[in-house]
Amino acid sequence: MDRRVFLQNSVGLAGGLLAADALSPLLNGAQAAQTTRPDLAVAKGTSADKIVRAAIDSLGGIRRFVSNNDVVVIKPNIGWDRAPEFAANTNPEVVATLVKLCLEAGAKTVKVFGRTCDDARRCYANSGIEAAAKDAGAQVSHIDNRRFREVRIPNGVAIKSWPLYIDILEADKLINVPIAKHHGLSRLTMTLKNWMGVMGENRGRTHQNLPETLADLATVIKPDLTVLDAVRILTARGPKGGNLSDVKRLDTVIAGVDQVAIDAYGATLFGLTGSDIGSVRVAAGRGLGQMDLTKLNIRNIEV
Repeated sequence: MDRRVFLQNSVGLAGGLLAADALSPLLNGAQAAQTTRPDLAVAKGTSADKIVRAAIDSLGGIRRFVSNNDVVVIKPNIGWDRAPEFAANTNPEVVATLVKLCLEAGAKTVKVFGRTCDDARRCYANSGIEAAAKDAGAQVSHIDNRRFREVRIPNGVAIKSWPLYIDILEADKLINVPIAKHHGLSRLTMTLKNWMGVMGENRGRTHQNLPETLADLATVIKPDLTVLDAVRILTARGPKGGNLSDVKRLDTVIAGVDQVAIDAYGATLFGLTGSDIGSVRVAAGRGLGQMDLTKLNIRNIEV
């Protein structure tokens, strides 16, 4: 799965440093300030569209991640038959803004889908994601069980191979857009766990060693961009929820490339740390991302 995943992340930094010796210290400092990008962009504001755009602009803009004629897959959490205010699925406005941004960047096609737990038709409709994504210009489709392909996981610990959805394997660019919420089994579900929505067969078999399984998936599914939806978070009775008293409105999104770092930051929204979440701890231990937030450049943005 060589998808040109992280090649763009260092582009633009090296060229500016080649002539550093010839520049004055003042100019060097100005240049460094201009070329330094945050590891994570945390945007807050009352408009979901504006905070998504602000976070991605802070990372270098959507064209850092999406190019002309790309086929882009945007993977939300769309697993439950719940309205947006219950915070069981990704906020539809966040999804719609990402679709618009990709098309503005010249994407040929933007696909939105996910394997559901409740009835797919009701999940797609009642989550608001289907209508919002279609209105924004995306191709929205239900999971087709014939479109899974067995994928080897060479560095797998819990799983050595698993059927994964063909569309994510063939996409030019992949964007992960989960919601931050409580989960009865894994404590929280955010970016790493969102990839269970592209797994085939009986996913329940992975629950015996879920942290290692999610880390295994992260070795072969490497999104170009991740945007964690924390417009509303579900603080209890997840992953499905159903009680508005368990929902907290934060009007926040967290964007970046490192899924482990995003999940570690997401844990702080619940008064936890990355090390409190098994999948984050295991993935960081296997060198799949940075869990220590003190080692990250985090940019906070008020919109």
